[in-house]
Amino acid sequence: MKTAIIGSRVFDGVRIRSGDAVLIADRSIVDVVPAETVPADYDRRAVDGLIAPGFIDIQVNGGGGVLFNDEPTPDGIAAIGSAHRPYGTTGFLPTLITDTPEVMRQAVAAAREALAAGVPGLLGVHLEGPFLNPARKGVHQVDYMRPVEADDIALMTAPGKGRTLVTLAPEMVEPDVITRLTDAGVVVSAGHTKASYETIGAARAAGLTGFTHLFNAMPPLAGREPGPVGAALEAWDAWCSVIVDLHHVSAASLRVAIAARGWERTILVTDAMSSVGSPHDAFELHGRTIRREAGRLTIGDGTLAGSDLDMASAVRNTVAELNLPLEAALHMASRAPAEFLGLGDELGQLQPGYRASMVLLDDDLQVVETWIDGQASAGAGATRASPAAP
Repeated sequence: MKTAIIGSRVFDGVRIRSGDAVLIADRSIVDVVPAETVPADYDRRAVDGLIAPGFIDIQVNGGGGVLFNDEPTPDGIAAIGSAHRPYGTTGFLPTLITDTPEVMRQAVAAAREALAAGVPGLLGVHLEGPFLNPARKGVHQVDYMRPVEADDIALMTAPGKGRTLVTLAPEMVEPDVITRLTDAGVVVSAGHTKASYETIGAARAAGLTGFTHLFNAMPPLAGREPGPVGAALEAWDAWCSVIVDLHHVSAASLRVAIAARGWERTILVTDAMSSVGSPHDAFELHGRTIRREAGRLTIGDGTLAGSDLDMASAVRNTVAELNLPLEAALHMASRAPAEFLGLGDELGQLQPGYRASMVLLDDDLQVVETWIDGQASAGAGATRASPAAP
């Protein structure tokens, strides 16, 4: 089937265009053309709003009442993807928080099985730990943190479909481990770390290309000790993810960071837990109760435990509170994560040959509809408003 989706505006990944149509055939984008030039053999469908590349969330721990650590299965992954899709997420990495070696093996196996089964939007898996610094544990369980072993490297580098992203603390692994991972195609990011500026530099030379949730679970930037934050702000060619729920990091700090390094390689992530798309205000993680209150997820001592954020809210917050243009926010939610994962030639833009994974937004940036590889589904904004921005 050939379909022309005609919107009042289209963001093609570079600029916003008016009065254009996105031509789709065989799950791919054929072209973006003026509406009046749509070929006669295309079914025409007019929509009201902005068509943009679908959002890609590279750090999503759960959704719809499912936490990946608790359900490291293909069904669990599918449920998480389904919960986030109404908020514009058309590509995602289910993210495993630090856990036992057995759960880690189950998570990787589940992601590969789900990829083979064609779970909509699944792009691979993100292992956030267990190779982290206990001094910057956040909500991660210290008892499960450990050094990298040969079996871990074999698991992470085993051939398979999809992308593998690993967040680790560079001071807890040798640079040659990072090189072995990246040489095998694994994407490596620094997080839950108190590495020195020099240690970060050595890790980057070994192949590290990203920084996970900048500012969070890292020591602050200091005049004589720039640390991971200083290294990230200076590294314009690296990628930094940020949680723009306005709880994890203040809007002012995010504005300063983006002013320093630019938005082109800054990535919006949710770090979402099972509460997104779920009515439940409490759940368990490794025996600890996490509660949702006023948009925050915390354990008993007040430590933030992931987020209750969805990607559409992250985009809205970026525009409203970080004072960035809409084009920048959409880039940070789609093209930047696609390029970070090495998928920039198939996702993140509406260009000929790219996968037809898109989102339709109304004037309030609520999600009306999504497409994953050309298959449409209603968004949260089609029937009700998304959760208000915090």
